[in-house]
Amino acid sequence: MGNEVGSEWIRLIVGLIIVLAFSQLNALFLVWLERKVAGHIQLRPGPKEVGPFGLLQTIADGLKLVGKELITPRAADKKLFVIAPVLIFMPVLVGFLVLPFAPELIIRDMNVGLLLIFAFSTFSVLAILAGGWASNNKYALLGAVRSVAQNVAYEIPLLLTVMSVVLMTNSLRFSEIVGAQSHVWFIFLQPVAGLIYLISATAETNRAPFDIPEAESELVAGFHTEYSGMRFGLFFLAEYTNMFIVSAVATSLFFGGWHGPFGFDFKIPGIVWFLMKTYALIFVIMWVRWTFPRVRFDQLMNFSWKVMIPLSLVNLLITAIVLKFI
Repeated sequence: MGNEVGSEWIRLIVGLIIVLAFSQLNALFLVWLERKVAGHIQLRPGPKEVGPFGLLQTIADGLKLVGKELITPRAADKKLFVIAPVLIFMPVLVGFLVLPFAPELIIRDMNVGLLLIFAFSTFSVLAILAGGWASNNKYALLGAVRSVAQNVAYEIPLLLTVMSVVLMTNSLRFSEIVGAQSHVWFIFLQPVAGLIYLISATAETNRAPFDIPEAESELVAGFHTEYSGMRFGLFFLAEYTNMFIVSAVATSLFFGGWHGPFGFDFKIPGIVWFLMKTYALIFVIMWVRWTFPRVRFDQLMNFSWKVMIPLSLVNLLITAIVLKFI
């Protein structure tokens, strides 16, 4: 019994170290990828001077950010101001514990893994609210309030679409959800749920065209206006890691996880399939950012309450009826 507990702790510690290293490298790569995607969409090359294809540009920017002074405004709530950047990054790390990269590459295959991710995702909203409030800046506070309203509105259709998948598999365990897609991905059975999930996930991560909490033209950067140095860097890091988490969850729920299309794996390892699909979805999120203009806040809220939530409820109802009579 003691050996089993010890080996479990060792597995968790090793997994956490790998996750910390991966989240840093992943953020560096995604920042470079976003610059390249933006450049090509706007008919320009993007970063290309520092390193081959500009690959070292993000590292140079990161080193410069580390060297920046950490400034705390005089009128800020100093404790909350310092805690907020740490608080926003911690829930992101928890998500990696249950992600099914491959059958043998799950740090902890919990029977409530899906619930764990969405439960801890609420901490990100609290961290944004804390950072905006503690800054004692009207633009930061407006951005924080917008973020809370946006996340509350889009959390509902997000969870309703996830419930459609849970009804089909009768499980909250990621390995069982992915295992149920060994022959047919759920995106072919639940295309409406998959589309609603991707739209809601884009809004949940404050990405354009739903980047209302960070609208530079209105709020100077929103909730992180007063942050500098690596405090700002942690907000930035959390945003890109959140993009990976929501895309990885979408891969697990709708795109077959580690499985190839229609049961054909083509002798490609499961983790390769998983990462290919995840980064393909991240590319789509970036593509959307540099294609569509930012919506107004009233349009954002109306779209959720008047379109997304009713549509996801109807989809859930139809799923329940079909499963009842099959």
